[in-house]
Amino acid sequence: MRYSLFHVERQDTMSLQSQIREMLVSAMIAGQLPANSPVPSTRAMAKRLKVSRNTVMLAYQALAADGFLVARERSGFYVAPNVQVAPTHKSNLSLEKKLQTGSPVDWSDKFRIQPASQRNIVKPADWHDYKYPFIYGQVDQKLFPISAWRDCMRQTMSLKWLDAWTDDRFTADDPMLIEQIQQRVLTRRGVMAKSSEILITMGAQNALFLLTQLLVRPDTKVALEDPGYPDIRNMFELRTEHVQLVPVDKEGICVDQLGDAKIVFVTPSHQFPTNITMSLRRRRALLEWANENDALIIEDDYEYETNYQGEPTPALKHLDTTGRVLHVGSLSKSMMPGLRMGFVVAPTQVIEELRASRRLMLRHPPGNNQRVVALFLSLGGHDALINRLHRTYLKRWEALSMALAEHFPGWSSVPAFGGTSFWVEGPKGFDTRLLMEEAIKDSVLIEPGHIFFGNAEGNENYFRLGFSSIPEERIDEGIALLAQAVKRVMSKSPSEPLENHRTAQVAAE
Repeated sequence: MRYSLFHVERQDTMSLQSQIREMLVSAMIAGQLPANSPVPSTRAMAKRLKVSRNTVMLAYQALAADGFLVARERSGFYVAPNVQVAPTHKSNLSLEKKLQTGSPVDWSDKFRIQPASQRNIVKPADWHDYKYPFIYGQVDQKLFPISAWRDCMRQTMSLKWLDAWTDDRFTADDPMLIEQIQQRVLTRRGVMAKSSEILITMGAQNALFLLTQLLVRPDTKVALEDPGYPDIRNMFELRTEHVQLVPVDKEGICVDQLGDAKIVFVTPSHQFPTNITMSLRRRRALLEWANENDALIIEDDYEYETNYQGEPTPALKHLDTTGRVLHVGSLSKSMMPGLRMGFVVAPTQVIEELRASRRLMLRHPPGNNQRVVALFLSLGGHDALINRLHRTYLKRWEALSMALAEHFPGWSSVPAFGGTSFWVEGPKGFDTRLLMEEAIKDSVLIEPGHIFFGNAEGNENYFRLGFSSIPEERIDEGIALLAQAVKRVMSKSPSEPLENHRTAQVAAE
């Protein structure tokens, strides 16, 4: 029963009528009894609480007098439409407070870790409402083949596939999905793997968390790119104090600065967030370093399908002959972020431990989602989607390249690999957090880049422009408005002259 949690204490110092009133007000304020919703009838509440109906009626009438309830003829009592701001009488102020029999919990003394206090990427939830959302990681819903996806969902619901999502597989994954990832996803990346070397996860994020939980001890020395992915930085910092931030140059992470780290996190295909593609020479140097130092490499192969300039670049795992590269992939960026479907490719012994760890966390990703994705892959829906995304993103990529060249010459270079964003560097002393606030006035959304650095101070002049969710025809207009916002910010807090910065960048190129 919806109201089964309602109860009163007969030994309490408050009267039964007062307890009923406080109980209902608390439920209203907590949102458990929303505005305009009916409350139990006086007869039902009296039976539930084992009190007289007259006691309940008096409580209801008092709440109605105070504006918490409204009586509807032949219908009963309902929560007032404006219950959150309902007037209260001084004598009824206690109705909004829970009885406290002891001191409140001091949670700061009980938390072993406090991830909520870490620096992280924050994006506006209402980004859909902006006309120029240069926001990264979102998709254009119009590009997704909803009919093909719906057909796969219907097939999954047939008796033929019923066991794929009704059975509790404990630690097992959908064998059809594993097979499709082997044949249609990993082959694109030049990665060969047995079924025992693949684990399905709830997106790449879940994969990275499982790996850090399994491999990082308090004394483990880890390294990651700087600028880099804030979430993996936060994961490492929750596990060890020995986190080394390694700079990135035009060839990728600087291997000669990895020192004696035992785990390194990299994004070789296009570095997060600069989009630099790690050169073949640097990849070999990284693998050689790992072999010499008995170290492991976590490779996040995100957005592998967004290559607009020539032949696909094989994954770092493709060159791995010793099993030191732990390959993490995801289908979220190419399909839908809300699907949360990723995977790990690693030696069988590692996968076995990850599988056991995943069971303790969530047993396994939902079976219905796994089978729908498997069917979508097997029927060619994913291949067709990638081709469509490639054609659309290429046009947007070119449009953004041209718009930046016109309105921000020297601020950004064209990514060699591709991706769905541009990394932009403003003049020293320019604060892109102020730019974000100014651009919002013109319905333009950007992402300040300081969050990607381990040390935000001195790196406030960077920002990222995503183009996966903004139509091609709005890109130039949005960048032009952004350029106007830059001028307004610089007029308020001048830094290095804008023209000097542009000239210096162009000359350097």
